[in-house]
Amino acid sequence: MTTLLQSDVPGATLWRRGKVRDVYEAGGDRLVMIASDRLSAFDVVFPTPIPDKGRVLTQVSNFWFKRLESIVPNHLIATDLGDFPPVFRDVRALDGRAVLVNRCERVDIECVARGYISGSAWTEYKALGTVANEPLPKGLVESARLDEPIFTPATKAVTGHDENISRAQLVALVGSDLAKELERATLALYRAAHAYALGRGLILADTKFEFGFHEGKLTLIDEALTPDSSRYWDAAKYEPGRTPPSYDKQYVRDYVVKIGWNKEPPAPELPDDVVRGTADRYREAYERITGATLQ
Repeated sequence: MTTLLQSDVPGATLWRRGKVRDVYEAGGDRLVMIASDRLSAFDVVFPTPIPDKGRVLTQVSNFWFKRLESIVPNHLIATDLGDFPPVFRDVRALDGRAVLVNRCERVDIECVARGYISGSAWTEYKALGTVANEPLPKGLVESARLDEPIFTPATKAVTGHDENISRAQLVALVGSDLAKELERATLALYRAAHAYALGRGLILADTKFEFGFHEGKLTLIDEALTPDSSRYWDAAKYEPGRTPPSYDKQYVRDYVVKIGWNKEPPAPELPDDVVRGTADRYREAYERITGATLQ
C-alpha cells in the first residue's frame, strides 16, 4: 500500500492546498488537481494518511464524470500524466491520483441531494421537522427513503462547517435563474447515479456537488460521488429505522467519538486497525461502484 500525505512537484506553482487536494497551476486556463491520502473529519485534517484514499477519490470521480457528462458537462481534461504539462509527467507519485482540469468560476454553494433522511438532515428533522429549514412530512424514521429526492443547498465554508440554507435563501444569494439551474442539475445527477448504484447493490443515500462556469456553461467541478462527498449503503443491509454501515470515513468518526476526542485540533493519530478498516471501505466502494479493481 502507498500513501501520499502532501504532494511535491518541483517546478510547478502551487495554487491552493485544501483539506484533501493540492491544486497546481498548469498554464493558461488549466489546473492540476492531486488527491492526497489526507483524511478530514469534523473539519479537522488528521495526521495519519489512509493508503490509496486519493486514488479512490480520483478514479471514482473520473468514472462518474464520464458516465454523467451527458447530463452536466464537467471540468475534466485529462487523466494520463503523459497529457499533463511536462513538469508533472515524471512525478510517479501522482499516477492515478491527479487530473488536468479546466479552471472554472466556482459557484460558492454546496449543492446537496438527499434521497434518504440521515446524518445532519435526520438531526434537524428530529428537532424541528425540517431539513434545510423546509418542512418534511411527519412520522419519518431514520434512514427512510423520501418520496422524491430533495435539494438542500449549503453555503460553502472556507473553514468550519458548511451552513444549510433554504431555497429562498439560495435565490437571495445567486438569483432565481441560477438557483433553479443548480437544483435541476443536482437532482438530475443524483437520480441517474442512484439508479446506477442500486444496480450495483448500493444505495446512494445523499451526495453533494460543486459547480462552476466554464465558457459560460454550468460545469460540474471538484469531485463527483466519491466516498468523501456521498453516503453509500449496502442495499442488502438497508432497513428503515436504523443507520446502515456506510462506505466512507464514518469508521474514523466512530473511533474518535469512542476515545473522547473533543473534535478540536490537533486530531489524534489513528491506530493501524482503524487505518486498515477505513482503507478497505474506500477500496470496496471503488470496486462496487466501478466493477473494477483499483490499480
